[in-house]
Amino acid sequence: MKPQDILPDQQNDVQVNGLTVRKGSVGAFLASVRDWQDPAGDPAARASAEADLRALLPGLHALGLFQVLAARDPALQRLIDGGR
Repeated sequence: MKPQDILPDQQNDVQVNGLTVRKGSVGAFLASVRDWQDPAGDPAARASAEADLRALLPGLHALGLFQVLAARDPALQRLIDGGR
C-alpha cells in the first residue's frame, strides 16, 4: 500500500473514530519526541513539545499506531499509554 492510497495528495486529514487526524501527524509526533527527549533543550521548548505530543496522541491511538509500535524510552511509553 502506498501513502496516497490512505490519504490522497489533495486531502489533508482523515476522520477516524470521530477524530480528525491531519496529514503529517506521525512526522510531527517524531519531531516533538526529539525535542521532548533533548536533555540540553530549553525547558520551555521541552514543555511545548510535551503539550504537542499529548495533543497528537488521541489521533495516533485512533489510527492504531501504538498497536504495532512501542517506544524504547520508558518515559515516552508512559506518556503514550496515558494518552488513550
